[in-house]
Amino acid sequence: MMTNPAKTNNTFLSYFAKFVWVFLLMEVGLGQNQKTEIKVGVVLDLQTKVSKLYLTSINMSLSDFYKDHPNYRTRLALHFRDSMEDTIQASAAALDLIKNEQVSAIIGPRNSMQADFMIRLANKTQVPTITFTASSPLLTSIKSHYFVRATLDDSSQVKAIADIVKSFGWRRVVAIYVDNELGEGIMPYLSDALQDVQVDRSVISPEANDDQILKELYKLMTRQTRVFIIHMESSLAFRVFQKAREIGMMEEGYVWLMTNGMTHMMRYIDHVDSLNTIDGVLGVRSQIPESKELEDFKRMFKKENLLDPNVFAIRAYDSMTALAMAVENTNLKSLGYDNGSASSNKRTDLGTVGVSRYGPSLINALSDVTFMGLAGEFKLVDRQLESSKFEIINFIGKEERIIGYWTPNNGLVNENSNKTTSFTGERFGPVIWPGKSTVVPKGWEIPTSGKKINVGVPVKKGFLNFVEINTNAITNVTTSKGFAIDIFEAALKELPYSVIPQYYEFESLDDDYNNLVYALSNGTYDAVVGDITITAHRSLYADFTLPFTESGVSMMVPVRDDESKNAWVFLKPWSLDLWVTTGCFFVLIGFVVWLFEHRVNTDFRGPPQHQIGTSFWFSFSTMVFAHREKVVSNLSRFVVIVWCFVMLVLTQSYTANLTSFLTVQRFQPVATKVEDLIKNGDSVGYQSGAFVKGILLNEGFKASQLKTFGSAEECDDLLSKGTSKNGVAAVFDEVAYLRDILSKYCSKYAMINPTFKTAGFGFAFPKNSPLTGDVSKAILNVTQGDQMQHIESKWFMKQNDCPDPKTALSSNRLSITSFWGLFLIAGIASFLSLLVFVAQFLYEHRHTLCDHSEDSMRRRLAFLFRIFDEKDTSSHTFKNSAVHNVGSPMTHFTPSPSTVQITPWPQSALQNREFELRRVSFTPTEESFTRQSTHHEDGEHDIECGVEQ
Repeated sequence: MMTNPAKTNNTFLSYFAKFVWVFLLMEVGLGQNQKTEIKVGVVLDLQTKVSKLYLTSINMSLSDFYKDHPNYRTRLALHFRDSMEDTIQASAAALDLIKNEQVSAIIGPRNSMQADFMIRLANKTQVPTITFTASSPLLTSIKSHYFVRATLDDSSQVKAIADIVKSFGWRRVVAIYVDNELGEGIMPYLSDALQDVQVDRSVISPEANDDQILKELYKLMTRQTRVFIIHMESSLAFRVFQKAREIGMMEEGYVWLMTNGMTHMMRYIDHVDSLNTIDGVLGVRSQIPESKELEDFKRMFKKENLLDPNVFAIRAYDSMTALAMAVENTNLKSLGYDNGSASSNKRTDLGTVGVSRYGPSLINALSDVTFMGLAGEFKLVDRQLESSKFEIINFIGKEERIIGYWTPNNGLVNENSNKTTSFTGERFGPVIWPGKSTVVPKGWEIPTSGKKINVGVPVKKGFLNFVEINTNAITNVTTSKGFAIDIFEAALKELPYSVIPQYYEFESLDDDYNNLVYALSNGTYDAVVGDITITAHRSLYADFTLPFTESGVSMMVPVRDDESKNAWVFLKPWSLDLWVTTGCFFVLIGFVVWLFEHRVNTDFRGPPQHQIGTSFWFSFSTMVFAHREKVVSNLSRFVVIVWCFVMLVLTQSYTANLTSFLTVQRFQPVATKVEDLIKNGDSVGYQSGAFVKGILLNEGFKASQLKTFGSAEECDDLLSKGTSKNGVAAVFDEVAYLRDILSKYCSKYAMINPTFKTAGFGFAFPKNSPLTGDVSKAILNVTQGDQMQHIESKWFMKQNDCPDPKTALSSNRLSITSFWGLFLIAGIASFLSLLVFVAQFLYEHRHTLCDHSEDSMRRRLAFLFRIFDEKDTSSHTFKNSAVHNVGSPMTHFTPSPSTVQITPWPQSALQNREFELRRVSFTPTEESFTRQSTHHEDGEHDIECGVEQ
């Protein structure tokens, strides 16, 4: 198609005229009111609920500012980008604003995770980046000159949190934080602020599902600590609180403390029960001072049907005001960018980004801006807002009640008096804790670090290795040592706080420990430590920890070496049931072997008394493996092999146990029963001042039978004398004392198994003392670890030649329960072999039974028994004998050449099996015959005939 040149020129002139006209209008306007547009990028998560608050606040800030300053020569032009709640998208949005829009500053991003790359990009391009929400202290470590934090750093609140914890006396807390820049940034500062408090950590992933949150919470439930400081984004924190409430971690006794950002944001969670879920929780919140401007600002939000602006929306308003003021105070000649190496095709977008010439002057002007904003004084120090006053919030239903304040200069203060105080004072309103409780949770509600407690220690005359206390007469310094003291001090070291014991000696005229326990109830002591037995009576006046010694009261008596003089000691290694069972099996094995060998082995034939004697001899001789009879049946061999193995185990066990009886357990106690002592009127001993006296009287001992001792030496003296020399037949005391005595006199005495149950030694504290539970748990750590062995070795030296006191003095005989498996194997082997033998025998004589099917069962059984009683001449054992007998010297004769005639017996005689002789008549011939008559031991006569060539 051809183009008309004239028409083209007319069109061009028309457009040019319009351009000139617009240019002239712009010149006129600029001449009247010259306004310079400064491009500012805004990077926010535009689709979130709170971002709408921020956008509204930003627009209102600019509208109000330029309304109040119409003559300012600059105007901020906002360019918005949606970061879509993604870190990478936020970085891409910032890069787009710098590269394509060439903005002079960037507002955002919303959180600390998105800010990392943007800060580094701002430093490279010299574009100031202002955030009013990113609070992680880690962002400061990037060391960017162009990063401005128009909000409080999270580290500014840790001292307020620490003061709250310390004011309630909690000595251990758990910090629950999210596993990203937001959570990790605050932890070093929180640990430093809580130097006197043990801080345990619990990390939750930002992507954690409900099951993972529950798993972590269940782990926290197993810990001792019930004070939790939580720091994460509000949406994740809300899920944590929901799961904590489901599993009972929001009940009475628990403490939850939220950090600043969460406390501000929890009401903006898109859930109707967002505040009810955190009922009873404490929170730290930066204070926004009330003012007329703030009220007008909130009123504008209500007109827009929006929620009340939170602290971040208010700081967004102040941030835009500060930026507008700074822009007005800069030299605009430096606006623009120095282009990057755009001509290079080898570089990425980041490599070709330009550098702002305007950034240095803008950041300097912004650092000098100071004004009174809606959130208070806006003043940057090192490009960050200074710390301000914090409110301490108690969430009660949907109400956020202020219960106190914290300031950098004064710490926790009372709102009315402006004096430092503790929340435990009455001047603060009552705190509603989780579970709607008004009682301050114990947590670690115990004496503060380094506080001394008064400890009462009994003065003892003996058994000083348990506890001994001495007071220096010159310095008046009291020191204590001993087994119980070492356990107590080791337990104190396991506590999460410092407790310093100050020992005081307590001496009673009657050595009664009850008086020492009574001293706790009147406030004389904070604790009582020593060899103090836990009893029901004493528990009425004090709380006891878990015992740290073995429990029980036992009897100790002298021993005598009577075992080696006992003529029947050889019977004691086995119990009666084992002896009887072994004897029965001897009979069984003898019978089974005779059964298998009777028909095929001449050693098991003969007169009945001979067969019985041979069977018993064979069976019992296996006990010492002295059997000499041969067994030719394979079934007999199988049974004998199994039985010999059983006998090998039995004889070896018998030998080992008999050795034990004649060596280790040869010492026998003189008395073994309390009833015998009472019946005989024997005197018994007990340790002076011990509660054991009451037990003995209740058992039936008379007061005249009781004698006291105060040390191991006195106990030995009483027992050595015996009742005949004004001594005692036995002593009763707790197991711990008796073991101490046995460690010195183990060869003379024996401790009988505990007769009376007691709780053992424990440490006593006043009723409801918070130390009781903590020390009890610490005792478990001590007694179950290596420390206990070292302490016992230190105070109780065990002699090498002493038997183990835990070894019972009973005979420890071997019983059938130890070998029933062996007897079961032998029995099964014999039974199976017997079944095989019977089956073979019946099968071999099946035709004979069929021929006598008309006879009665009794006659058939009698017939089988007679067959069984015969030799089995078909056996290879007898066939070999017959072959050897052929060719023996016999009488030779020459028979006549007539025919040999055999006259048979009558049929009836054969049926009755009454005779076994065969009649032979013959006529001698020239052939030689051999005749042999064999006489057997059973009275039978066989005639064997053969032909000799």
